[in-house]
Amino acid sequence: MRGNHEWTIRDVDGVKREIRVIKEAGLFRFQSKRADEERWTYYDNKKTKPPAADIEGLIDVLERKYQRKRAPFSDLQLAKRMLTELPR
Repeated sequence: MRGNHEWTIRDVDGVKREIRVIKEAGLFRFQSKRADEERWTYYDNKKTKPPAADIEGLIDVLERKYQRKRAPFSDLQLAKRMLTELPR
């Protein structure tokens, strides 16, 4: 689907981590899971905020998809706004 984004990274300790982002009702819902964990960690953007690194990863994915006309510019703007609204 157009609102789903997934990618895999390696953490500092070398363990793979899968990140999934779903756009739902005008918000991005993040979920992540390390290879050595059984359960997914969910971030709903209301009570729990995703890590800044995950939002930066989403921005990177959206920029590449936007260039290929596979993601709307409004999604990219929303992700950048999420990054600026994170508490420092």
